[in-house]
Amino acid sequence: MDRLVVDTSVVSYLFKRHTLAAEYRPHLEGNLLGLSFMSVAELYRWPLERGWGEVRLAALKEHLKDYVVLPSDDSICWLWARIMSQKGKPRAIADAWIAATALRHGAFLVTHNARHFVGIPGLKMVTVPV
Repeated sequence: MDRLVVDTSVVSYLFKRHTLAAEYRPHLEGNLLGLSFMSVAELYRWPLERGWGEVRLAALKEHLKDYVVLPSDDSICWLWARIMSQKGKPRAIADAWIAATALRHGAFLVTHNARHFVGIPGLKMVTVPV
């Protein structure tokens, strides 16, 4: 059993039953699935920005029960700072938090946006081709 941190993109595909969800399921089955606190925050923006009703919000919360939410700690903060301070490698703030979470827990990052994470030392990724 591997430890995996699942990126927001993949959680989104699974929740929305996107065609790419089927491509990622085999990589997730039988593994311990973690979700960065940052991904949870990104996912919670959707109902607020898109005016979801209670039923759809409840479905999202139910879907998130499949993951262990990994909170920030001092180690993750240092890893985030290291990622963000890499010269010549601008990163989105949210992506850096997600990568730092995977690094902190020694987990593979399962993402469909591998290009957002290329060049982060020590980060191991799982992705499927487009």
